[in-house]
Amino acid sequence: MTINIDRRRLLIGASLGLGALLLPAGRVFAAEMQAAKGFTHNVASGEPGPDSLLLWTRYVPADNLDEITLQVELASDRTFASVVAGASVRTGAYRDWTAKLTLAGLQPGQTYWYRFIAPDGSHSPVGRSRTLPVGDVTGFKLGLFSCANLPMGWFNAYAHAAQREDMDLWLHVGDYLYEYGIAAYKTQDRITEREVMPAHDHEMISLLDYRLRFACYRADPDLQALHQNVAMVALWDDHESANDSWEGGAQNHQPATEGDWNARKAAAMQAYREWMPVSEEPWKAYRIGNIGTLYRTESRLIGRTQPADIGSAYLAGTDAALEAFRDGPWQDPSATMLGLEQEAWLYQAMADNARTSQWQLVGMGTILGRTLMPPQTLGMLRGDASERTAQAFRNNIRGTRLGLPMWMDRWDGYPAARARLLRAAQQADAELVMLSGDSHNAWAYSLQQDSQPAGVEFAVQGVTSGGIEGSLGAAPADVARAFMATNPELSWCDTSRRGYALLDITPQRINGEWIFVRDIKVRGTATDDTHRMQVERGRRAFAALG
Repeated sequence: MTINIDRRRLLIGASLGLGALLLPAGRVFAAEMQAAKGFTHNVASGEPGPDSLLLWTRYVPADNLDEITLQVELASDRTFASVVAGASVRTGAYRDWTAKLTLAGLQPGQTYWYRFIAPDGSHSPVGRSRTLPVGDVTGFKLGLFSCANLPMGWFNAYAHAAQREDMDLWLHVGDYLYEYGIAAYKTQDRITEREVMPAHDHEMISLLDYRLRFACYRADPDLQALHQNVAMVALWDDHESANDSWEGGAQNHQPATEGDWNARKAAAMQAYREWMPVSEEPWKAYRIGNIGTLYRTESRLIGRTQPADIGSAYLAGTDAALEAFRDGPWQDPSATMLGLEQEAWLYQAMADNARTSQWQLVGMGTILGRTLMPPQTLGMLRGDASERTAQAFRNNIRGTRLGLPMWMDRWDGYPAARARLLRAAQQADAELVMLSGDSHNAWAYSLQQDSQPAGVEFAVQGVTSGGIEGSLGAAPADVARAFMATNPELSWCDTSRRGYALLDITPQRINGEWIFVRDIKVRGTATDDTHRMQVERGRRAFAALG
């Protein structure tokens, strides 16, 4: 594909300063040409340990330099009267002027404030972060996010969460941004003011594209506030590269027009690691004292095998074809979401940590819970649903009759790998808590393997991305009842609203709360009702709290 980009766009995100996305329609493109300098995208922190924090910022010098050195200060107070650590870090155009470094030698369970200092003496905004606790921990509060599509709505979930003063850590389980060009969205589904670059029908393909899209998203003031106030552990899912990606390709990658997949994948991974407060480690465990261990996983670009193709079985139009798929390719034991190296690491880490930490919290891009399409949904379709949509529902309902799930791109499409994970948790006697996203809707699963409880799953709704409700005209409560009646693992769901989730973790129980923002088309922090679920240690199944 030939991409025509003028020289000024090679400045990448330098054009997008604080609050640029609040400008009226069309002004974002003018802002791009202004080539803002200085600390263009606030600060962020991540990868917390008991004695360390990773700190991030972006600084573009006013002079025509290739490289600059930033200083960082870490203090135990907001005023920086007591600076307890510091270091220097270099950055340049070679990494899009982003800078990150890890400060060690800190105290566990402590709140710190940090800032960067430029060569001209200017200061970045002040960020707040917190190291992980050690020893006996009586409580820990974790926020859970997924699926934030900037053109489709305001990041009100981020804004609401950023106002909280009681949180210890954010966990973002992927689809932090989306690769599509503006032309891919229906006019009625997006907000005119929420433009992204590259523009129009141009997807993220090159390193330039991915960097520029990150610059757009990270200019959002509500996302900046979220990063500024609490550390984040983040993992990518598919849209940080391309829809339904796996190690060797993606549904939304066409080699004939978009080039080599490996080049696109490498560009996506590089830009993510430049623009996010993450380490270079592909997966990692975070010990939260004796209350639990959090695992950051990678389930898209490094080890995931290509999902089995159910499409040909649907096209054949016979139950025999679906049965052959169900009993053959779908059950392939070589299929893996994590890759065998990461599987071995995770299973051994859970076995080791389950002996000394109460909860094993596994962050995952996609849902593990078994989900079949309810037969009733065909009669719930919107009156204006396309024939393509109706046929997709008919296919999934045919699959349901034969025990085939509706989501082949998620763990449902890899049943042997799913069984390996759940059995590993059972054999470790682990209190497994899956933390996932991707579907854009909210779900709570009481997971089972070999007819025995295996753990629970908090699956969070999208920040702005629309879910299955876009195809259904029935009342959300009726949709939820149909899904729960069809799926024994499903304890609760909401298929209509956006927001985020909170987990209040104690040694004996976890109280989870799905928070629903009132609107995403108007900027604000108003919320509707919430839904709470609880899991008690030893139960490995959900109980409703109302």
